[in-house]
Amino acid sequence: MRTFSEVWSAVVAVFTGFNWVMAVEIVLLSVIIYIVLKTLWENNARRYIFVYLLLLMATGVITLFSTHFDGTAFYIFFLVLSLFFLFLFSTEIKRSIWNSGKRNPITASSVATAKMTAVASRADEYVNNIVKAVQNLSKNDIGALIVLSNGNLPKEIIESGVSLNARISSQLIEGIFIPKAPLHDGAMIIYGDRIQAAGCFLPLTQRDYPKDYGTRHRAGIGITEVADVSTIIVSEETGIVSVAKRGEIARYVDSEGLKRFLKDYYWKEFNAEVKKS
Repeated sequence: MRTFSEVWSAVVAVFTGFNWVMAVEIVLLSVIIYIVLKTLWENNARRYIFVYLLLLMATGVITLFSTHFDGTAFYIFFLVLSLFFLFLFSTEIKRSIWNSGKRNPITASSVATAKMTAVASRADEYVNNIVKAVQNLSKNDIGALIVLSNGNLPKEIIESGVSLNARISSQLIEGIFIPKAPLHDGAMIIYGDRIQAAGCFLPLTQRDYPKDYGTRHRAGIGITEVADVSTIIVSEETGIVSVAKRGEIARYVDSEGLKRFLKDYYWKEFNAEVKKS
């Protein structure tokens, strides 16, 4: 392990021997870091920004003080780590690149206004359909578990159910959760304007909750602890509607509260879509 004096001498040597090759390296590293941070920020994965930066700083410190790791090892780790985070959002990156050439600078303002109007109309439609379905399920004491995804759910969870990729409608939501229906026991995954899958299995929270929090509630809370998603839960025993986000649950949610909860989700989802397009 290197001493502080050795590390300081190495740092001083970098500045005294600065050349164009180092300048290019710094620029390239900065560009890659910017791309990763921008991708994480725009895809509601901001909690991973801290993880990414912490790992980079920790690796840099280890490289400085260790006699077994050199700059090459740091660069390899840096590239692998950056590519890993970019791979997680490869679909969003492709969509952003594909749409980047479609912007008309002359009519950008009018196009943005039209998009925002269309987005608001679409969001209201989806919100109303989901609220209507949840209210009907609640009135009839039919259990339900709906996950509002940001597209970052683990592949295993999506594949544990049945892929639907269907347009959101209150009739379809209610039909899936009818007792004894093939998919009624699992979770429904909604991603933007589509019902992505149904009958999915979710991880259960390990925290202690009252006995009236059954498997459906524990799954609804559990998935929000491991992924940046929100959930809507309808109790099969009481018809009580609950919502969960970031590991916290709120019960006895009425129609207005549910609308606010859903509009918050769709505002983020479609606002990001408008920015990318």
